[in-house]
Amino acid sequence: MSSVVETPGTHCMHLGYRKRLMLFSGRANPALADAIGRELGVGLGSVTLKTFSNDEVYCRFTESIRGADVFIVQPMCGNPATGVNTNDALLELLVMIDAAVGASAHRVIAVTPWYGYSRQDKKSEAREPISARLVARMLESAGVDRVLTMDLHAGQLQGFFARPVDHMTSLMMLADHFAGLDDDLVVVAPDAGRVKLNKQFATRMGAGLAILDKERPAQQVAEIGHVIGDVRGKTAIIVDDIIDTAGTLRAAGEAVVAAGARRVFAAATHAVLSGRAAENLAAAPFERIVVTDTIPLRPGVPDNVHVVSCAPLLAATIRRIFTDESVSEVFGGKNHLF
Repeated sequence: MSSVVETPGTHCMHLGYRKRLMLFSGRANPALADAIGRELGVGLGSVTLKTFSNDEVYCRFTESIRGADVFIVQPMCGNPATGVNTNDALLELLVMIDAAVGASAHRVIAVTPWYGYSRQDKKSEAREPISARLVARMLESAGVDRVLTMDLHAGQLQGFFARPVDHMTSLMMLADHFAGLDDDLVVVAPDAGRVKLNKQFATRMGAGLAILDKERPAQQVAEIGHVIGDVRGKTAIIVDDIIDTAGTLRAAGEAVVAAGARRVFAAATHAVLSGRAAENLAAAPFERIVVTDTIPLRPGVPDNVHVVSCAPLLAATIRRIFTDESVSEVFGGKNHLF
């Protein structure tokens, strides 16, 4: 029988190792990545990204990332300015993660504030995929260590991951944007699924709460029935997570006006703005529509669309991830409520 005796102080090695944070951007939203870098006081790392003539995506980090915590800023959205679409952005994120893992990064964190395919989170009809789960599996298969995202369409999407997910919200910054707007406010949830978020928004604003009765007869088609709650003579703010074709938002605004609201505003985290979104927003009765920069604005949006940056929030979260501090403290421990 043998035994091993450890001499105090000799069972570990201290090398004076210093952690490094490196920030990189894909082509989906380089302006957001640059803004995050300025908040952190960190320049964007050097990476070559291009699309070959056969539409294949290419990536190469052009500086050493060995041993670094690599944060890759890439929402899963298109960007006409850089020529990528949603699927390009997703694939580019995957190859960047794979390249970083292969280059011996210490940790690879995907900063994807807009999580693509998030609305395909369940089977609505037979023989459909659960695409949001597939995207999670793809990210993990590529080797991601952690995911940082914002205002998921459903918080339960975090359960598709075996890796840690930091789920942030723009609710507070959007609410603060409307501070002092009016004394007689009502926050309007566009459907029953948004009630929890809107209730928190209303509480922060000291406002009342109303709900729209909405049905979806087909994909990307919404019908507004009536307003549940009192909006007559009040200033209404319709709060949602996504503005896509803006057909739902336009119909919601018109329904609230028809119910007697004096003024109508809108707020949302993700300005997808596909299809006839610009035309719908221009025809809608909103004085102001406030969104964040998780997705770059497309050309042609009306002048009443205002952007507030989520870069300070994401930068604060990235800093805490890097230093192994509590991320929930960014929201005072209450980010799980949204």
